[in-house]
Amino acid sequence: MMNILLQSFLLLSLTTAQAPTDSTSLAHEEEVRAWHERRTRNLHRDYGWLTLIALEWLRQGPNHLSGVGTLTLTNDSLFFRTEKNVNATLNDEPFSEGPLIPEGQNVRPDTVRIASRTFVVIERAGRFAVRMWDKNAKTRKEFGGIERFPIDLKWRFEARWEAYNPPKQIKVPTVIPDYEQDYPVPGVAIFTFAGKRYRLEPVLEEPDGDYFFIFGDKTNGRETYGAGRFLYAKPAKDGKVIIDFNKAYNPPCAFTEYATCPLPPPGNKLPISVEAGEKNYASH
Repeated sequence: MMNILLQSFLLLSLTTAQAPTDSTSLAHEEEVRAWHERRTRNLHRDYGWLTLIALEWLRQGPNHLSGVGTLTLTNDSLFFRTEKNVNATLNDEPFSEGPLIPEGQNVRPDTVRIASRTFVVIERAGRFAVRMWDKNAKTRKEFGGIERFPIDLKWRFEARWEAYNPPKQIKVPTVIPDYEQDYPVPGVAIFTFAGKRYRLEPVLEEPDGDYFFIFGDKTNGRETYGAGRFLYAKPAKDGKVIIDFNKAYNPPCAFTEYATCPLPPPGNKLPISVEAGEKNYASH
């Protein structure tokens, strides 16, 4: 009788001890799944990366866009004229010709729409390019989701945060040859995995925005995209920052050749296999 009571007590104790862990794990899985559903919807939107069909770098003078019109670049000024019998809108107003405002820092670019296609002009290091989307793009129609590693709480870290005062400035390489992006780095996140410490530095896209981690690891080029992955985290609180690799995702360049993606800074290439988050997108 005593043995039965003892076994019952031990079983009850074990179940009680595991309950918070199981509850935490289930809540975490639900959080990551909800995040990835939002991520997929965003990717699939009308002007998401799956509908991007062109990135054409402009030269000085007239640039012909087939079936659209002619975009003339004169120094830093842009003038667009539609082809004959092409119906276009500029910022949702009827339009046939006139100057265009390119994308810039804190500047909303002019948006030209022609049937299912939409384009804006972007500027990168003094170079201008047409970025065009098509709501009927084949990549959008054939998108079947993104394979992921199993969600695992062990890849969620409460990292120690060491702030840089003042933030340091770095140049982040990109897929565009000889083009780097300037970013402020607010500090470094330090986490421990398998008994070893690792460091990751985020950049800031906006002064008070979330931390943006551009990182690489040993899965790149095999299970995951060769050029690395992205991850966002909320700003540090009480000297801690949550890094959840289950929310690591592919950069736009994994889906389209027409993106201008940043690459991991040298210090953000982890010497471990991060088997969490999105895997490589096989269709690209």
